[in-house]
Amino acid sequence: MAHDPKATAALALHRFGLGPRPGQIASIASDPRGALLAELDKPGIGRVAGTGLMGSAEASRALFDYRAEQQARQIVAKREAEKREAERQQQAMADNDMSKPVIDENSQKPDPAKDVGRQIFLAEAKARIDAAVNAEIGLVERLVWFWSNHFCVSADKIPSMAGAYEREAIRPHVLGRFGDMLQAAEGHPAMLFYLDNWNSIGPNSVAGINRSRGLNENLAREILELHTLGVRSGYTQGDVTTFANVLTGWSMTATSNPDHGGEFMFVKRMHEPGAKTVFGRSYTADGIEQGRAVLADLASHPATATHVAQKLAKHFIADQPPQPVVERLAKVFRDTGGDLNAVTVALVKSDEAWTAHRGKLKKPDEWLVSALRTGGSKAPNVERVAGAHNMLGEPLWRPPSPQGFSDEEGAWLDGLPSRLDIASTYAARIWDRLDPHTMVDEALGPLASTETREHVMRAESKTQAFALLLLSSEFQRR
Repeated sequence: MAHDPKATAALALHRFGLGPRPGQIASIASDPRGALLAELDKPGIGRVAGTGLMGSAEASRALFDYRAEQQARQIVAKREAEKREAERQQQAMADNDMSKPVIDENSQKPDPAKDVGRQIFLAEAKARIDAAVNAEIGLVERLVWFWSNHFCVSADKIPSMAGAYEREAIRPHVLGRFGDMLQAAEGHPAMLFYLDNWNSIGPNSVAGINRSRGLNENLAREILELHTLGVRSGYTQGDVTTFANVLTGWSMTATSNPDHGGEFMFVKRMHEPGAKTVFGRSYTADGIEQGRAVLADLASHPATATHVAQKLAKHFIADQPPQPVVERLAKVFRDTGGDLNAVTVALVKSDEAWTAHRGKLKKPDEWLVSALRTGGSKAPNVERVAGAHNMLGEPLWRPPSPQGFSDEEGAWLDGLPSRLDIASTYAARIWDRLDPHTMVDEALGPLASTETREHVMRAESKTQAFALLLLSSEFQRR
């Protein structure tokens, strides 16, 4: 099988991409690696377009205005209800009838169809889902998802910005330099709000004098531990505190500002003054440039190269990836100054990445989109897909912590029964365009075992056959 071009093509689509669409295994069989590398060179790859997409600041202002309007409506409705109830009581006293208050069924309530926050979320989700389902192979979309999870924020805390953050901070740099993505992510209002840096105040700053509290270390700690160096890389609690002081003043304008609400803003009066030493290096630059200088050095640190290389190899290959691949990716990262395109090319060209055992379970989002692609969907219902994300334990843009969603297959084993429900429901919707005689070859090619082929062919219906295919070990693994 190792020398079967179709087997290699199927592996390329499942391990590096988002699963095959009908006919795709055959279409790239002549040069699977070349097809992956060609996707990296496509103009505008990684960008998305969608109707009604707002910038993060615009979205935050729209949500603020909507909530303010809803609050005003609720206040007016409450006053009107209280006035009607008072009038009713007066009339009841006159009639000597003190029955229970009448509930006004027509009182003002938020209309889910007009919920601005919900509409912003669905527009962003649709753009993301459509991009994945219709991607040629999906390698770049996988990279977007990987980096968005690496530099994660949560829609639970910033509902209006989560999707826009991915478009603004992640997608433009997904094949650029790591340092540029780092600067964009850490300086984005969504990240500053998510990790509470927007109101972090230096103790000796103008705003911090005579205040006993004010410094917040969340952003600094997560940058060091999660985004760059990684755990046990030599930094101390002192480095965390000092770096937190470096980042004071990195804030955002209030969403109530009608013109600039939700935008990044450096507030000098909140910034801790003076030179600072982080990770053994002194930084004398003042203001915002001090933070930018620290981030630039962290981006080029050897520990960052190793941390990023380990995570990438783990994501695409195995929970315990081949060490030669990790070392090779780290070297390319160091030698190219964090060129993520070069690192991705090195990953695709690594022989070990193609020969590693297919034992790693696909994450919920990968499995879900690969199912949609295999079924031939091109514009799936965004609310259904978002609901499926929730069922699978990976709600869109809602990671459980700043660590993001786990990339280890053990985290997703409990969700396998939900995959059964989703597979069956999806198969029931598209059964009329399914052909049990060809679906296995279209989805897996030579990767399919004899047992899987027999189960699909012996299924009692097209619906059951397709569900069995989606739940097969070969389909669920990279």
